Amino acid sequence: MRYYVLLFFVLLVSACGKPSGKVIAKIPEASGIDYCSKNDTLIVANDEGSYYEINRKGKILQKRKLGKYDLEGVVCEEEQMLFALEDKGILIVDAKTGNTEKVPLNTMYNGRKLPLFDKKSGVEGIAKEGNIVYLAKQSNKKKQSFIAVFRLTPYPSRIIDVIEHHVADTAGLTYHEGYLYMVSDKEDLLIKYDIEKKKSVQKVKLEEGAWEGIAFDHKGNIYLADDDGRVLKYKKKALGL
Repeated sequence: MRYYVLLFFVLLVSACGKPSGKVIAKIPEASGIDYCSKNDTLIVANDEGSYYEINRKGKILQKRKLGKYDLEGVVCEEEQMLFALEDKGILIVDAKTGNTEKVPLNTMYNGRKLPLFDKKSGVEGIAKEGNIVYLAKQSNKKKQSFIAVFRLTPYPSRIIDVIEHHVADTAGLTYHEGYLYMVSDKEDLLIKYDIEKKKSVQKVKLEEGAWEGIAFDHKGNIYLADDDGRVLKYKKKALGL
């Protein structure tokens, strides 16, 4: 009897340890998300070459097809949006005109070509701070999962560092208040990474999902994009951040 009571307690604690988010929108194959401070909205990338703009409550404001692209992450800036393309580089979209531009990336680093772009396990996340772009390489193997740090301009772009974080299947990435935040699809984890110290400083176990995007707004909310077709909203406090 004591064994069953103990087992029940362990299961209860485990269940309580995984905070549940609120589903605010259902978007097919949501593969990336970012917060647009200028419009107080969110941009959600889609595997089939489209993006959705939604408000913070999840209402879809617009949908736009960019083309035959596998969009795997997004950064929203005042004048432009940057989309990570799984096996092709970066697609820049002008916020006013809607014009697009592909940015090829030089993947040479320390005399060798990094296996960054690959159709089976290519780029799955993007973050940006100033002139520095972070691209998350997805792999089910920890040793092959990394973040390439690019100096985007002046052209040509080049890799200036590689972050080996030892987390498998990092499929979502964002920069927030001096830290990189990653989500792992395979491990259902949210990871807070200290760029200066070059190490992970916090890991949060998430509820089960196909996590492929993460974003923060200015109200203390966190949004996660789920490739199974959901956008979830959490309070930072609920995730212990």
